[in-house]
Amino acid sequence: MAQKPKLNFWQIWNLSFGFLGVQAGFALQNANVSRILSNYGADLHHLSFFWLVAPIMGLIIQPWVGAASDRTWTRMGRRKPFIFGGAIAATLGMFFMPNSHIAIAILPPVIFGAIMLALMDASFNVTFQPFRSLVADMTPDEQTNTGYSVQTLLINLGAVIGSFLPYVLTNLLEVANTAPEGQVPPSVVWSFYIGGSILLISVLWTVFTTKEYNPEEFKQYNQSENTVVETEKKSFWQTLTSMPGVMWKLAIVQFFSWFALFAMWVYTTPAVAQHIWGTPIGDSSSPEYNEAANWVGVLFGLYSVFAAIFAIFLDKIANRLGRVKTYSISLLLGALGYLSMYVFTVQYALIISMVGVGIAWAAILAMPYAILARSLPADRMGVYMGIFNITVVIPQIVSGLLLGTILKFVFHEKAIYMIVLAGLSMLLASASAILFVKEKNA
Repeated sequence: MAQKPKLNFWQIWNLSFGFLGVQAGFALQNANVSRILSNYGADLHHLSFFWLVAPIMGLIIQPWVGAASDRTWTRMGRRKPFIFGGAIAATLGMFFMPNSHIAIAILPPVIFGAIMLALMDASFNVTFQPFRSLVADMTPDEQTNTGYSVQTLLINLGAVIGSFLPYVLTNLLEVANTAPEGQVPPSVVWSFYIGGSILLISVLWTVFTTKEYNPEEFKQYNQSENTVVETEKKSFWQTLTSMPGVMWKLAIVQFFSWFALFAMWVYTTPAVAQHIWGTPIGDSSSPEYNEAANWVGVLFGLYSVFAAIFAIFLDKIANRLGRVKTYSISLLLGALGYLSMYVFTVQYALIISMVGVGIAWAAILAMPYAILARSLPADRMGVYMGIFNITVVIPQIVSGLLLGTILKFVFHEKAIYMIVLAGLSMLLASASAILFVKEKNA
């Protein structure tokens, strides 16, 4: 089997540049969907049910997209048709979601908003998985850590852009941050317009600057002549049950880490509003709540800044300590970041919390995929990466089903305790990584 040619830095950069825009859109969604749905009338303890849309879309779409992209060979490429199509649909969803009130003659805004959330999430998932597989397809073994580290850097740069947009528009450009009841503030609406445009432009950059290997080149670098035929004959169930053992072990870590992330995305806005600004339970429209919501956008942007900075060094740290130790230590720092949010009562102190969260986020985005990339057969990389996404969505589904009940009956709607719960879950993720996951050549 011939060796894949080494890529220069800008080739690796271009492979994942579109992820910058996709993550800008995803960050806008994460920081503002609870706020938008609350504006449309959703109850606080029902928010987690709306957030179930994201993992359900991932559960349905990513394995299918992975399998389909493994078998797709077009003039555009193997993964790029899915990346491009998903970006167009995601952009449309971002333009419509903050304007859901215009559909009030057809559907209640909260229902139309949920439908747009489903469209965005489905589209994000169509793009996410092929981007992961594209790095594995194109990089030689010795550049795998670098490829996923650069991807993590770009993901977090995009998240910084998306997270900061409402705050920048409100505080620097003086775009209104409040709106009549049942509508979304203009600062959020324009953030979604800008974010959707960035998404589409950055994906087009990857589509036009990256040339995927054609079938003959791919066979030369990765597989025997008959592997594609064998792959097409293999059922999804056979592929699932034949997963490498490392995937099952990583699934344990993924469960606890993504349970924590889901709790953070859903409940940080009400947690900060109640814990720092002192807003009453159920408040989602006061100036104080909207100020807290903008600050949460800043915090989400900051943890992405810290993740981007950490991603610059992640390759070297992982090469020195090993991927598993790097992964476990990073998750531990994330747990401490969550738990410290309960201790701090000043908004600016929460920046310290975001350092740990950002380090954990960078590791979550890179280390599992770097550990997996050289443990998976190249011809089934897409379908296995898609199946691996099940380990991302199942904990979010469990979170969505349980967290609203826990918040109401255990924590009496004091949302800060949901962040504490996230910290404990991340601690379990850190312990699971070091106890169960072994590197291929360890």
